[in-house]
Amino acid sequence: MKLAIVIPARMGSQRFPGKPLVDLCGKPMIQWVYERAVASAVANDVVVATPDDDILDACESRGIPAIRTRADHPSGTDRIAETIAHLDCDAVINVQGDEPLIRPETIRACAEPFANHPEAAMTSVYSWCTEEEVDNPAVVKVVTDQQNRALYFSRYSIPFPRQARTQPPKKHIGIYGYRSQVLREYATWPPSHLEVTEGLEQLRFLEHGIAIYMAEGQGSEMAVDTPEQAMVVRRILGGTD
Repeated sequence: MKLAIVIPARMGSQRFPGKPLVDLCGKPMIQWVYERAVASAVANDVVVATPDDDILDACESRGIPAIRTRADHPSGTDRIAETIAHLDCDAVINVQGDEPLIRPETIRACAEPFANHPEAAMTSVYSWCTEEEVDNPAVVKVVTDQQNRALYFSRYSIPFPRQARTQPPKKHIGIYGYRSQVLREYATWPPSHLEVTEGLEQLRFLEHGIAIYMAEGQGSEMAVDTPEQAMVVRRILGGTD
């Protein structure tokens, strides 16, 4: 199977404009993400997908493959759906452009269900919530069936602990794998009820009957959504935390 990794990135972040190019210990953030994606060694191609000249220029100057996309995509998934038309691949992994600390092992975990379940159209990754994360709506939870297929995702703590928990909730790590065909279908579907209600685009796939095969992995320590988080990541990358 030919697998590609696509890193969607844009300059127009609401909370942190220009964050893909923020300097982290001498490299722009997008370069850290690209290098970790390459280090996973699971893909034939690793490319950045962006509508912005600044990101395209930064990638070109550093030898990072990049593809220009439209500027009006409502989500990174829509951006990837456009990008696959330019790639020779059977499946693609979406690695977010604001994850400079993502572990190559997590990317490999996202690819594993494609090998173990040839019928899998979509994959993702979970780890386990810490005590502080259980009731945090910024941490998305997932419940799975006995074959590790996602049953539902929510910002609430699921399953509800009517009885004492025997294990912590599963924390969803925001990395996805898609067969090319399901991405093309996704681009034709309007936003769904559950997706809009929870603010989680992966629910659009579940509402259309697409099974999401989950694999256990490790999330990155921190995504970068604010300048303050960029400062923390600099300390981690610099070995001072």
